[in-house]
Amino acid sequence: MWTSVLQVKHRAAHGTAACLVALALVMSAVAVAQEAKPREEPGFFEGIANWLDRNVVGTFQGAGKQVENFGHEAGVAAKTTVNSAKDAAGAVVRIPTARVMSGHEKCVNAPNGAPDCVVAAERLCKAKGFETGKSVDMTTAEVCPPKVLLSGRTGAAGECRDETFVSRAFCQ
Repeated sequence: MWTSVLQVKHRAAHGTAACLVALALVMSAVAVAQEAKPREEPGFFEGIANWLDRNVVGTFQGAGKQVENFGHEAGVAAKTTVNSAKDAAGAVVRIPTARVMSGHEKCVNAPNGAPDCVVAAERLCKAKGFETGKSVDMTTAEVCPPKVLLSGRTGAAGECRDETFVSRAFCQ
């Protein structure tokens, strides 16, 4: 009888040890399975939130900087507009004393050969008692030496030259 009880106890010990080993194997397999488990895909709303973070948030941040820059430029434009309005108001005040005057002032030639009539308009207006002037009408004439005109022939190249005159100027 003793043998049978000992054999039973021995078999029970082996069974318990086998169960413990089996349990340890199952637990380690579960742990490995959890570590090797693939990352879950985000849900519908989480996907939308991620997309918004990647695409829209950066766009709005850039737009915010552009709005800030626009505000600065608008301020500069407003200051410029105020100064222009002051200048225009000053010109409007001077309009009642402004007149278009007639005269004959020769324009000087600029270095490129074109007539520069700014100084001529100023001279015409100052001669009439005004401070400033802008040319309104100019006249260009071909000036030839008297011998060419008296002979009735056309002047040869370089014999005659064009001269421009301010004939009317807006004076203030």
